[in-house]
Amino acid sequence: MKKLILIATIALAPCFSAQEMVTKPYQSYQTEAYKVKKKAFVENLLAKMTLDEKIGQLNLPSSGDFTTGQATNSDIGKKIEQGLVGGLFNIKGAEKIKAVQKVALEKSRLKIPLIFGMDVIHGYETTFPIPLGLAASWDMNLVQQSAAVAAKEAAADGISWTFSPMTDISREPRWGRISEGSGEDPYLGSEVAKNMVYGYQGKDLSLKNTIMACVKHFALYGAGEAGRDYNTVDMSHVRMFNEYFPPYKAAVDAGVGSVMASFNEVDGIPATGNKWLQTEVLRKMWGFDGFVVTDYTGINEMIEHGMGDLQQVSALALKAGVDMDMVGEGFLKTLKQSLEEGKVTQAEIDLAAKRILEAKYDLGLFEDPYRYGDAKLASKEVFSKENRNVARNVAAQSMVLMKNENNILPLKNSGTVAVIGPLVNNSLNMTGTWSVAAKHGEAVSLVKGLQDNFGKDVKFVSAKGANIDYSEKLENVYAAHGKLTDRDNRPKEVLLKEAVDVANKSDVVVLAIGESAEMSGESSSRTEIDIPQSQIDLLKELKKTGKPIVVVLFTGRPLALTNMKDLPDAILNVWFAGSEAGNAISDVLFGKVNPSGKLPVTFPRSLGQVPIYYNHKNTGRPLGADQTEKCVYERFRSNYMDECNTPLYPFGFGLSYSKFDYSAMSVSDVNPKGNQTIQASVTVTNSGNYDGAEVVQLYIRDKVGSITRPVKELKGFQKVYLKKGESKKVTFNISPEDLKFYNNALKYDWEAGEFDVMIGTNSDEVQLTKINWTK
Repeated sequence: MKKLILIATIALAPCFSAQEMVTKPYQSYQTEAYKVKKKAFVENLLAKMTLDEKIGQLNLPSSGDFTTGQATNSDIGKKIEQGLVGGLFNIKGAEKIKAVQKVALEKSRLKIPLIFGMDVIHGYETTFPIPLGLAASWDMNLVQQSAAVAAKEAAADGISWTFSPMTDISREPRWGRISEGSGEDPYLGSEVAKNMVYGYQGKDLSLKNTIMACVKHFALYGAGEAGRDYNTVDMSHVRMFNEYFPPYKAAVDAGVGSVMASFNEVDGIPATGNKWLQTEVLRKMWGFDGFVVTDYTGINEMIEHGMGDLQQVSALALKAGVDMDMVGEGFLKTLKQSLEEGKVTQAEIDLAAKRILEAKYDLGLFEDPYRYGDAKLASKEVFSKENRNVARNVAAQSMVLMKNENNILPLKNSGTVAVIGPLVNNSLNMTGTWSVAAKHGEAVSLVKGLQDNFGKDVKFVSAKGANIDYSEKLENVYAAHGKLTDRDNRPKEVLLKEAVDVANKSDVVVLAIGESAEMSGESSSRTEIDIPQSQIDLLKELKKTGKPIVVVLFTGRPLALTNMKDLPDAILNVWFAGSEAGNAISDVLFGKVNPSGKLPVTFPRSLGQVPIYYNHKNTGRPLGADQTEKCVYERFRSNYMDECNTPLYPFGFGLSYSKFDYSAMSVSDVNPKGNQTIQASVTVTNSGNYDGAEVVQLYIRDKVGSITRPVKELKGFQKVYLKKGESKKVTFNISPEDLKFYNNALKYDWEAGEFDVMIGTNSDEVQLTKINWTK
């Protein structure tokens, strides 16, 4: 649906120069003359290449960030000289990359430049909120801007390709990589996906400030059984197309240059070797014409899936439509033999090599192999003050106010504030998971941010109070990738007393609790999704002091907060906010920024409710609305004996320091016909005491269909800025395009009938108008 997303900067947020929004794929700017020239160049180059050199283009090893001298002396260096490497990843720094590129340009026979990739997931050295937090901003201008800043920094430092965005839909908070996606909803996920692609790739992929994006993980990676990473996925095609595929397709429609295969199986065949997925859906149905890369050793891992030996699985991947082999060297070691034995064809190898060469051509690498990576430029562009200011703004607007009793927030710029918790003075964890290139030690901690911004008027006193977890063994697991938790081995009673003493000397307590950075992310599945008991015990002790408590919640996943929700006066979910975390959190706590974030994923009451998501389907025995709202158990209905059906915090939820009132909804025509476009409108009034922004959300329910339909689906949103006392009319255009879905025959169409149109502040709080749409 081509819905307008109005973007607004929050009241009192720092002002930055706006970036021109990209709204079309870079390919749409390419002239026919360019395409003809590219085709001729690539075909001419292919004709000169030996079989080994063609297969070499399909090989993507990890450099391990070797030194400049190793560029020629290492095994990888020798393979580059022989034309057996198409690209490298995990190497950082303009000079290092230039040295490796020099080997390819000066010592290989055909002088084909390498492509250099990196996991630039939510920023390069300047890091932004984790992707789940970024999605919580519901601000597509900021989403695109964050990707553009990341691209600018990475490109200056030699990177031309990022393995982002991750667009996997997930309703599974046990899965650690939910932190790396945009949550549970296909519409919001699609908006984020396309704007990340536009931000990375811009209007011209050959410009020195853009890089090639790679949508991942194709497909269904977020739906692994039991929330365990790399695990089995099994679902119907109807569900794939309606609920899980849309963000991947949105990235493809946005012109993403590459796609990464996922580890899981689809229809019993691992995605890396799944021809239906990689060729029938991706290329034939969606028209993708870029290249497909495996995930790390994805080809080799099909052996453990039971698909054959290395030669068999390598041939399977190539024939499925995979073009580039990350790390495993299955292509490099076996394709020549498979060609001799007739298990793959020359045309299949040529096609894969052609796609890699076309990507390098679009990146401008044949015109100027050294266009990416300029040490002088990097010294100015990377981790610059300007970029960090942008990160600070984005971070503040991603935060979600989940509770604010008695308007305890924003804090007064006076008195004494106790800052307590296991992460209050830990800069290493502020950047969150998958921040590969970040300057972790230079991220702003919570204590530093508060002191630097408000220390002249407010006295801040701090204490740790508790470790992340009582278990030292678990803390050692959590402290991955150098993100230490700074465990304090003094007795817990000593830590608690220290925190209580500090609290008693203060007017208010800011308590930073939740997860450490690497408690979410890849290979970080959890069987419990509540806050560790050590931190809950700290909160309970502080509650006894009678001091107001503001919880600053660090998390990379939806947590079950039932055991702590009633204890603090306020809860501000800050996710992991990136390089400027401490400054951004300070901005929100003290009211320089009015929080406007909304949850992109449902927070359950308990683990037993999982999976829980707003756009579920009804059963034949649904619990009545009254019973659901009151949390009443009813036998022979779809509910729990020991828990409510409703979430703790619904999708789309988020409070503000201000108050937004909605008028009654008006719909221009309740009996539309055919391809008519109708308007649904509300007037939103800021009736509170602060300027701020509200995300107005549109949901639609198809009441009767040829297949069962969800109870509601997000179909649009507008983020509107309102000064105190200001009102604005918010209008959504609705057409049959918004009513379409994939039916049982996988035909994408809409069906006439009755629909509920809903507008509200979150997925639970909506007003409804019924319409009857005929063909």
